[in-house]
This record gives sequence, structure tokens and C-alpha cells, in this order.
Amino acid sequence: MSEELIRLTAAELAARIASGEVTAVEATEAHLARIGAVDEKVNAFLHVDREGALAQAREVDAKRERGEKLGPLAGVPLALKDLFTTEGVPTTAGSKILEGWIPPYDATVTKRLKDADVVILGKTNMDEFAMGSSTESSAYGPTANPWDLTRIPGGSGGGSAASLAAHMAPLAIGTDTGGSIRQPAAVTGTVGVKPTYGGVSRYGMIAFSSSLDQGGPCARTVLDAALLHSVIAGHDERDSTSIAQPVPDIVAAARNGSASGMRVGVVKEFRGEGYQDGVMQRFDESVELLRELGAEIVELSCPSFTKALAAYYLIAPSECSSNLARFDAMRYGLRSGDDGSHSAEEVTALTREEGFGDEVKRRVMLGTYALSSGYYDAYYGSAQKVRTLITRDFEKAFEQVDVVVSPTSPTTAWPIGERVDDPMAMYLADVCTLPSNLAGNSAMSIPCGLAPEDGLPVGLQIVAPAMADDRLYRVGAALEAAFQARWGHPLLEEAPSL
Repeated sequence: MSEELIRLTAAELAARIASGEVTAVEATEAHLARIGAVDEKVNAFLHVDREGALAQAREVDAKRERGEKLGPLAGVPLALKDLFTTEGVPTTAGSKILEGWIPPYDATVTKRLKDADVVILGKTNMDEFAMGSSTESSAYGPTANPWDLTRIPGGSGGGSAASLAAHMAPLAIGTDTGGSIRQPAAVTGTVGVKPTYGGVSRYGMIAFSSSLDQGGPCARTVLDAALLHSVIAGHDERDSTSIAQPVPDIVAAARNGSASGMRVGVVKEFRGEGYQDGVMQRFDESVELLRELGAEIVELSCPSFTKALAAYYLIAPSECSSNLARFDAMRYGLRSGDDGSHSAEEVTALTREEGFGDEVKRRVMLGTYALSSGYYDAYYGSAQKVRTLITRDFEKAFEQVDVVVSPTSPTTAWPIGERVDDPMAMYLADVCTLPSNLAGNSAMSIPCGLAPEDGLPVGLQIVAPAMADDRLYRVGAALEAAFQARWGHPLLEEAPSL
């Protein structure tokens, strides 16, 4: 029974719970047992809230017995990235500087999950403060990719993606600043969505780069992602960047997927040097499949996309330099050198030295330099101008096409440790995903096969205009169905057993 339950999609599991065929407690216990059996190998979870999850599950079962109306995901277990504050549960952002911190309030995303009776299993591992592409910068050790435990699961949300691929949870929440939902999805064979910027509240989500950060759904199917997206999306008055518009009908789009009549753009700048041959082979096959499904393929050029990496690594570090100034040892978290022999400034310096990892320090220093007197216009100001050019290139593209497609990541998952000492190689993992964050539009990654060189998952990225997230689900669901018909099963069924 437990093995069957952990293999169900979130939609299937929710239906069984709603009908009374399975209890929410049984579903939760099955996933907790799976975590206990395999997470020692994977390290996807930083904290498992066993008692809290079972209490939530018991309440769902009680509501069903009372005849109360249950939401579409009631009782379904979920893994929550450790960037969202959760009342009474440790929240670390993958950093030593927040080790042991227990938030007194819920993030809006956390609250909406609870209100929808989604069962939160615990908090997942991540690159420290969401800075990384491999989950190796976590202060609590790297997460392994369930497809190959010697390889990375992507980042920064590798824990959330790995929990899905290892069947420890049917749903997860991630955040995407430069690709941190989509790139982990690509290398683990799962589905990840970056909603339109402002489409999901950032209130209570620990900030890295405020103009880029966006929470979003992670799942094993396009429909499951849509169901989760609909739970967490919508306007929030506590977030000044939240969009006060109705959420598109993404669930209907996912249930009625079709690429027929869609104009699909292929950007020539998203290929060339640095792209793995097997990744490009699977991408080209995906484009041909879209053509077979009735889509019109349009070749596009977006010249400014080649500058996205440089612009991002000036804007994001500059904003993180400002956001992380709050970790000063005076308000919460770690406090070092407080023995009476140091000034407040020295305590702050000692705490930040001990509490922050190398990647966080690197980005804070880069951002502080870019914002410093005499350099602001040359660096940060210029990067913002490039950001405008990228936005304009997308606007021109969407005058010609409905969606744009590309590889999600130029390579499959690389061995743990291979790029730790080469930050530029690490940063290049996000070269395809960065433009969407800079422009603020919506994007999705779905699995499109295994690379012939190494047998590891490849992701296809679908990009849509802002507040047209439903287009992602329409095209993504059509492709997912066509891929699975061709393969004869979901891609994850080819993953080795843990």
C-alpha cells in the first residue's frame, strides 16, 4: 500500500483521499516512511516535521468525516523549500547564520498551503540563501540527484526537486531567482514553474534579490503543478510587488493541453558552444514534436539574451548585498564574539564571517562593489539598461509567437564537486533561464527525455508573457502527453531505484 501511494500523482492521491479510499494520515505516513528509508542517501530534507504533518493529516480526515468541502489538494503531502517562514518550524535558508531560528509567523505561501489543507512534510535543502545552481553551497551538506547519487540535483532548490524524483513527496515548493525552480526540475526529470513575477506572494520568503525572486510549484506532472500553482497564487496586500489581477485558469489549461495552432518561437541565441550534444538532440526532437502536434515553429533572434548572464550577476548580487545586511547578529540568528571584549561592529563582522558561506560572501562583496560610489552607473546602472533590452526582446518575440521554447539547462547534472571551484562554470548552468527572471515573465520546465551520453534527464523550457501562465500549462500538458505516449510511461519510471 505504501509503495503504491508514493507513486501516485498529487491529483490521483487527492481524489482517493476525497473519496475516502485512502486517509490523509495513511498518505502522510507512507511518505514519511519513504523519507526515513531513502533521505539518508539523498539529503533532500533539512527538517522533517513528522508531528506537525500528521496533525494536519488528521484534521483533513476529520473534515472529510464531518462532510466539509475539501480543496483539490487536501491531504496531499508537500515538501517546502527552507526559504519560506513556517511558524514554529526551523527555517534556515540553508545557512548557518539562521541555524535554529524558529519563525513566529507563516509566509503567505505557507499559510495558503495550510488553508488548502496541503500537508507540509518538512523543509528542503537548498543553496545558502538561494545562491547557487547545485545545492552544494548549503551549510548542511549537498543534496544528491536520485538519478545518480554522485551528481547534483540542480539548485538552488535541489532539495525540493530531489524529494519529488525520489518519491518522498508528490508536490514541492521552490523559488526561482535565476532558474532555481526550472534548472533543478530539468536535471531531475520533474516539472517546475516560475510564475509571472508578482503572481505568487513573496511575503515571508527570505529575500535574495527582491526584483527577481519568485516562488512557484514543483511537481511530477503538469497538472499537479497547475493545481499547486492555483493554491499559492493570487494577490497579497502584504507584498507590494504582488499583482492585483485574477490568476489565469491554469488548471483548465493543464487539463485541456493542446499545441495546435500555437506559434512557438525558437531563439537562435539558445544554442552553440557550451551546450551538450544530447541536450540539443532532445530539444530538437521536442521542437519537431511540437510541429507534429500542430504548432507553427518560428525562428527568432533575441540578441540581448547573450548579455543576460552579465546583467544578472550585477543586479542579483547588488540586491543581495542590501537584503543580507539585516543579518547583523543584533536581531536574530547566529551571534559570534559576544563575550564582552568586542564592539557591536566587531560582533557583526565575526558573525557574518562565521555564518555566511563562500558563495554568499562572494556575491555580497560583488554587489557592494557594484553599488559603491563611482561604480553604480558603470555596473548596476548599465545592467539595468541591459535588463530593459531583454524585456524589449521578449516583447518583440511575443508579437510574433505565443510561447518561446529552449533547453532549460545547457547540460545534464554534473558530478558533485566538479564546479565548486569554478564559479563561472556554475553560473553558466542558468544561461537559458536567466532572461525570464530579468523580464519578469512566466516559464516552465518539463522533462523531454534522457541524454544519450549519460542517460540523465533533459529539460525543455517553455516561456510565456507575463500573466499568460496558462499558455505554459496548455503547451506543457500537450507535450507531456505526447512524450509519455511515445515513451510508454512517465520519464521518472526510468530512474534507478534508491
